[in-house]
Amino acid sequence: MTDFGLKVRMAVVGAILFGFYMLVATFGLMMLGPGAWPIVLIGILILPVIQYKIGKWAALRGAEEMPEEGQFQQIHFMTESLSRKMGIDKPKLMVMDMGTPNAFATGRKGAGVVVVSTELIQLLDQDELEGVIAHELAHIKNRDVVAMVVGSSIAMMVGYVAYFAVLFGGQRNIATYVLAMVASMLANMLVMIFVLAISRYREYVADDDARQAIGSGDPLARALEKISRGAQGRESKLEDSVNAMAIFNADTSLLSQLFATHPPAEKRIQKLRN
Repeated sequence: MTDFGLKVRMAVVGAILFGFYMLVATFGLMMLGPGAWPIVLIGILILPVIQYKIGKWAALRGAEEMPEEGQFQQIHFMTESLSRKMGIDKPKLMVMDMGTPNAFATGRKGAGVVVVSTELIQLLDQDELEGVIAHELAHIKNRDVVAMVVGSSIAMMVGYVAYFAVLFGGQRNIATYVLAMVASMLANMLVMIFVLAISRYREYVADDDARQAIGSGDPLARALEKISRGAQGRESKLEDSVNAMAIFNADTSLLSQLFATHPPAEKRIQKLRN
């Protein structure tokens, strides 16, 4: 069920991000000197792993492992069934108070984690929850979760490089610090534009994969309608980086609207029902 268009986008964006990453390495060599290339090389190899681990740890803060009995037994059963159908190992299931009805996946294929909010479990019917679980499993299967985490990490590092490049390239005064901060923000946004090329498209792909897995798009469409209504007037407890990975981005800030990580819910619902 992996979409060819998503594979192409991930390959192209991956190549562009690798170029930005090499820019970070070059800056490191310029700062430390040519003799420090072994340190820079080791840093290039281990830094993405560290960033990935930190990103996963940060996303799962506040989450608790989902019990396999009681009200959660059916969720474990449907996840196991869907995982077999989609050809992946059953991910670890966790539950969290997110402030809004929501869910997200993190981790790589074979070591994935799906986190659902208590608000979501209370809000959705069984078939709607199955649609949401299938959507999150699709993200793990398609490996786009790792691409998002690594891409965001590279954007952050490029932002740091821009900051220090401006800072060390001029006099240390208030104007230089302000210019360095502006350059950092612009560099970060530039890289994030490429990451967002994956982000919005991957939601459509995961929706379609979920539709194929459960045999109909209507349960997930109904779930998105309920999630969208349920998020109104509530404040999400998730960090912005985690909101970007959730099935519904509850962040309504101006910056979130300018750099939307998700397609409009109305379009997703329409595509699911068509």
